[in-house]
Amino acid sequence: MTLPAILAFFWVFAATIVALLPMKHQYKPGLTLLIAAPFLIVWIGYAHGWIFGVLGLLAFASMFRNPLIYLYKRARGERPEIPK
Repeated sequence: MTLPAILAFFWVFAATIVALLPMKHQYKPGLTLLIAAPFLIVWIGYAHGWIFGVLGLLAFASMFRNPLIYLYKRARGERPEIPK
């Protein structure tokens, strides 16, 4: 297994653990995972081909759909509500 694949495995495992945390404890590790994901997806695409990069992007968007929707609404100038 290549290094990007191994790191992707640990990224998914970490994202699953973070999702199990209470919402107030998810922000810092979730933001770290959110920032690291594009670099990891590009690396996977470079090492294994664009199809695997696209699959990684779809998996990332599926796992982080709520934060991405929030960031999209903030970029449009809306004030979305943050869950407690």
